[in-house]
Amino acid sequence: MRNTKILFLVEVAIFSALAYLLDFLAFKIWAQGGSVSLSMVPVFFIAFRWGIKGGVLSGLLYGALQLLTTTYIYSIPQAFMDYIVAFIVLGFAGLVSNRMKEALQAGDKSKMHTYVVIGALIGSSLRFIAHYIGGIVFFADFAPEGTPVALYSLLYNGSYMLPAFILSSIVLIFMISSSKRLLQTR
Repeated sequence: MRNTKILFLVEVAIFSALAYLLDFLAFKIWAQGGSVSLSMVPVFFIAFRWGIKGGVLSGLLYGALQLLTTTYIYSIPQAFMDYIVAFIVLGFAGLVSNRMKEALQAGDKSKMHTYVVIGALIGSSLRFIAHYIGGIVFFADFAPEGTPVALYSLLYNGSYMLPAFILSSIVLIFMISSSKRLLQTR
């Protein structure tokens, strides 16, 4: 039991750091933040492997690393929303963890692929919602004159979150399909 706890903590730390490092290889969409990268993949992977607890902890660590090194902090509430909440909720991809593992054990790759996409969609959608609300509340002044703030935030955040979700889903499907042992924790 103790070795499992240590393995959990080590994997969460390593994959959180990997998420942070992958963000450096991002395709930057906007000057004020927002990019397409593989950085969500390690957080989703931990969520699929260890469930919500692992995913949330990994997202928290990744968000904290982002927060420590970002230049896009305008206020404490904005930083909390964009870097803590937005990355913690990625861990809710773990909601499908057990079903994904069952499909994988049963050899049903089609169902497993569906759960990968559903999990990534849950995490990406929740992150998008956090950024969308943050965009409306904290970045209204950035909207071009005459553009509704809600539309601006939708387009701004959707322009990088949708491609990042699609890219993450594809990579995760290939990764998990390569070996069902990747999701085994015992």
